Amino acid sequence: MDPVDTLLTETRLPDGRTGMAVACAGGRIAAILPPGAPLPPAAASHALGGQLLLPGLTDGHLHLDKTLMGLPWMPHAAGPTRASRIETDQRVMPHLPLPPVERASNLIRRCVAQGTALIRTHADITPTFGLSMLEGILEAKARHAGEVRIQTVAFPQAGVVTAPGTEALLDAALRAGADLLGGLDPCEVDRDPKGQLDILFRLAERHGVGLDIHLHEAGELGLFSLAEIAARTRAHGMQGRVTISHGFCLGALAESRLEAAAAMMAEAGMALVSHGAGGAPLPPLLRLRAAGVRVFCGNDNLRDLWSPYGTGDMLERAAIIGWRLDARTDAALAEVFDMVSAAGAAVMGEEAPALAVGAPAHLFSIAAETVGEAIGAHPARGVVVFGGRIFF
Repeated sequence: MDPVDTLLTETRLPDGRTGMAVACAGGRIAAILPPGAPLPPAAASHALGGQLLLPGLTDGHLHLDKTLMGLPWMPHAAGPTRASRIETDQRVMPHLPLPPVERASNLIRRCVAQGTALIRTHADITPTFGLSMLEGILEAKARHAGEVRIQTVAFPQAGVVTAPGTEALLDAALRAGADLLGGLDPCEVDRDPKGQLDILFRLAERHGVGLDIHLHEAGELGLFSLAEIAARTRAHGMQGRVTISHGFCLGALAESRLEAAAAMMAEAGMALVSHGAGGAPLPPLLRLRAAGVRVFCGNDNLRDLWSPYGTGDMLERAAIIGWRLDARTDAALAEVFDMVSAAGAAVMGEEAPALAVGAPAHLFSIAAETVGEAIGAHPARGVVVFGGRIFF
């Protein structure tokens, strides 16, 4: 029997099988063995004592550059509006005593320790910051390349049209290595939806990258922006490459309006990522999934100038979102788990971790019997494996 890199024994699998052994080699799952089967020699072996073994999690919306992790507690200083938070970022972040790479690394380690294997993070690109935030994130990405896969979005937090010089900065950010291009509230922030979307889709087409656009706009204004983005997506042949972050306008629609909006998004291949914001209407994520919209989840702001909340645990985030969705059955909780794992990986264009031979060996164990219990209780993780190697 060929030797393997890592052998996990005494595991419980999501399908209910117990006493199983999972062998990892070359960064992938090499074998899943029943109780009593001969075990291959392994460079590292760990008995899980009956803990549930799950595929690695995906955080599909994070702001690594904004986090204050590693700094003393800072009381929330911004006002209640997004404009105030943006202004506070521009004023305070350049003077923080830790650079972006160190703060991002502190948060990455916390996320990885809780089973996150894939991250999509936004990096602010503004005239105040230039490319400094992206450069810090790219340095952190390289530093942690053996622990987590990170995808970066060049994000114009201060606006595009209303912040002179931003278009050139976004172009430079994509040349510097950003994976996707971001956008933000074309009507409310720039007050020029045509101008912002012209720039974003032109740059995306030039660089061959996808888009991830923050859309906080509510009601009819948000639906207008959503329809404009969908129309551009189809016109530019970018189906399957555009994500809407938040989409609060989808959270309080009459039945017929929701069906029409979901159909529009599904036809354009648009994805929706949500963090279950407590102060805004939550889009009906399960219904949108049923209508063909690709839905996934992320933590968004974690311990930063926008929010004092967050631990980096995507199972805790799944519990928050599941509670807001009134997802009570095991079947519904399984859908929520998919939204914090495989669904996000698919949108990111990454091969999803799975408990299957040949799948990427990004795994974690937890003291739970089922996926539903893992979300509902989200206890501390046991072991965390990335690429077949045990990190925690």
